[in-house]
Amino acid sequence: MAEENIMEARQTEENLSEILRIRREKLKKLQDEGRDPFAITKYEFNAYSTDIKNNFEAMENQAVSLAGRIMSKRDMGKAFFCDLQDSKGRIQLYITINDLGESCYSDFKKWDIGDIIGVEGIVFRTRRGEISVHVKSVTLLAKSLQPLPEKFHGLTNQELRYRQRYVDLIMNPEVKRIFEIRSKFIKYVRDYLDRRGYIEVETPVLNTISGGASARPFITHHNALNLTMYMRIATELHLKRLIVGGMDRVYEIGRIFRNEGMDTKHNPEFTSVELYQAYADYNDMMDLFEDLLSSAAKEILGTYELEWQGNKIDLTPGWPRITMAEAVKQHTGVDFMSISSDEEALEAAKSLNIELPKERNWGRLLYECFDQLVEPKLIQPTFILDHPVEVSPLAKKSRKDPRLTERFELFICRNEMGNAFSELNDPIDQKERFRRQVELRAAGDEEAGMMDEDYINALEYGMPPTGGLGIGIDRVVMMLTNSDSIRDVILFPTMKPLDD
Repeated sequence: MAEENIMEARQTEENLSEILRIRREKLKKLQDEGRDPFAITKYEFNAYSTDIKNNFEAMENQAVSLAGRIMSKRDMGKAFFCDLQDSKGRIQLYITINDLGESCYSDFKKWDIGDIIGVEGIVFRTRRGEISVHVKSVTLLAKSLQPLPEKFHGLTNQELRYRQRYVDLIMNPEVKRIFEIRSKFIKYVRDYLDRRGYIEVETPVLNTISGGASARPFITHHNALNLTMYMRIATELHLKRLIVGGMDRVYEIGRIFRNEGMDTKHNPEFTSVELYQAYADYNDMMDLFEDLLSSAAKEILGTYELEWQGNKIDLTPGWPRITMAEAVKQHTGVDFMSISSDEEALEAAKSLNIELPKERNWGRLLYECFDQLVEPKLIQPTFILDHPVEVSPLAKKSRKDPRLTERFELFICRNEMGNAFSELNDPIDQKERFRRQVELRAAGDEEAGMMDEDYINALEYGMPPTGGLGIGIDRVVMMLTNSDSIRDVILFPTMKPLDD
């Protein structure tokens, strides 16, 4: 069997090599004749396939020009039927020797599936009822030197589809819909925030300090300044500096970089939107987040109800809001709020058979119990509130319990969709928390934050009470498109290079 597979692979490679050779010979012949398709710089067209189909009654018998890729050819002797694919869809072309003339028709017969052409013709409906274009002239605009994969055999390799997204988009029109929805969502977020008086800003991608989140950064070097620099892991600290400066409502949609593992939920670079509002708290951010996501689904998909990862999700507003401790109690029976010591918390965690963290204090143990035992069970939209101080170095302490912070995360279908705080604006408290992060970093925690003296200096000028929210764009798009992997919603995800 192994020998048969090897022989089949060799045969496939030989066949491919022959196809590549033939296609290059066709191109060279055209170039030698002074008809190089790559010399053409522009082609004027006035219609798209879908527009013709959607407006057939108005466009029947009208002259149109189109441009796109040949996806199929059916030789009828003195006529061809072929499918033309443009950026909006496909349409059938009817091409005859009588319309083109023998010379042009002979040329067309030699063109390959995948070639890009421009056509002029008349809109009509075939006897079988298919809306088509009766071609009167055709121009080769670009030669495809690589053969397109077979529809049902060449696209089964998911990894190859990620690596060659350009081919994936050609062969799978449904993939394009994912990225159209992504674009619509990002536009919706912008419009939503702009209408509410937020100002879109841009902050540095390269920084001398890594901060704003717990994550391992990518490290680079600025030669001219001879400085170690870090790709940003969050936009938070710069945006809050702007709040200090009097810009009461700001947001940024941008790329974030984290030097961490890769799985269906994580890519080393991803897109987030972070927003900050002065004189607001995390309750305001909850209201905004719920309204933003539910209204976006209604606007883009036309419904609050959708399916994701085999689960039916209902985004109708009115999502549950529950504290982390309450959620752990509901799912495990352990009431962390009645536990007063780290030792007792450790015993409780051991009784639940969780993987114990290096830091074995009350807050960290509560968080791990939630993360390991509760989060995998959260399917419908649920806000988890009041995270421990130990895992929330930038959030304001709860007025009800100093062990907790005014922080929430939104979970849908076991995925964290966003993170928000009542932002810590006490510079003395913030500096102490930074110092604790520095200690953890010195002890080997590569995800711990650094001391940001300039940010402390900014806080000392006074930052008003502020609510902040970060949303993972990719996660939301996964939900809106029922995608299983973050790679499905990133046009060019990070991939390990193939072995030479």
